[in-house]
Amino acid sequence: MDTFIAWITSAQVKSLINNMFEQGALFSFLGIGVLITFRFFRFPDLTAEGSYPLGGAVVAILIVKGLDPYLSTVVAVLAGATAGMVTALVHTKLKINNIISGIVIMTAIYSINLRVMGRANTPLLSSPSVFSRIVQIGEPLGLHVKATSLTNIIFLIVILLVLSFLLYSFLRTDLGLAMRATGENEVMIRSLGVNTDNTKILGLAISNGFIALSGALVAQNHGFADIGMGIGVLVAGAAAVLIGEAIFGDRTAGWWILAAVVGMILYRFLVALALRVGFTPTDLKLVTAVLLLIALSVPRLRVRVSN
Repeated sequence: MDTFIAWITSAQVKSLINNMFEQGALFSFLGIGVLITFRFFRFPDLTAEGSYPLGGAVVAILIVKGLDPYLSTVVAVLAGATAGMVTALVHTKLKINNIISGIVIMTAIYSINLRVMGRANTPLLSSPSVFSRIVQIGEPLGLHVKATSLTNIIFLIVILLVLSFLLYSFLRTDLGLAMRATGENEVMIRSLGVNTDNTKILGLAISNGFIALSGALVAQNHGFADIGMGIGVLVAGAAAVLIGEAIFGDRTAGWWILAAVVGMILYRFLVALALRVGFTPTDLKLVTAVLLLIALSVPRLRVRVSN
């Protein structure tokens, strides 16, 4: 018992927990973005694997050129939203399959990211970020804020709560309900006079805006933006959504948002734990696949147990 208590209070476990919440909060915006297309529109939008590194590339190059990190982050979000809108326009106006539309735009964004950064990797270690600015903002107010993992977690949770509340409030409006209904029954909602093309454009813009925000924050937190940082993010986001849904079930929009956030935090914890117990970074895709299969199996297991 004493050995277990000593392990729980060890610096290694504290580091694991800090990493879980910090990385989980960073990637929760990705989880929310994937939730919008994966659950509300019922298709995996592959644009995510382009808009995520696009957010990182845009914020990196703007910060390097001297623009304020907060303003740079907003521009990165708008860039991601634009990518989502383009995918929706290709799908709705050119009548191309939604998955193919995402693949086409994802492929195009790869070259755009290289154009934006001018190279495959842009370092940010010596540049200001939204996280380092927390310390500077606190000084005039007489607050002695230290640049620690806990500070970053609190900052990210505040942003996450604000944006989650705004999204939840929007989803309860007539336009938000129409957007959700588009994914549930497009024919029915169109017969009620709703322009489903516009709801798809808006939905994909919001989704990829969240995903680009995640990419921008991760780039600033990790200290670099890389052209390959988006590989596999859609699967990670889907895993988070499914893990959260396995815990909370299929409920209201508010519960879905909470499930996506909790699912991402648990997903990052399991990934960090896998690395701690001996898995190598090259095994992470295998770990993600296993977690995804488990999350997909939980609803079916519940049905069998209840029967």
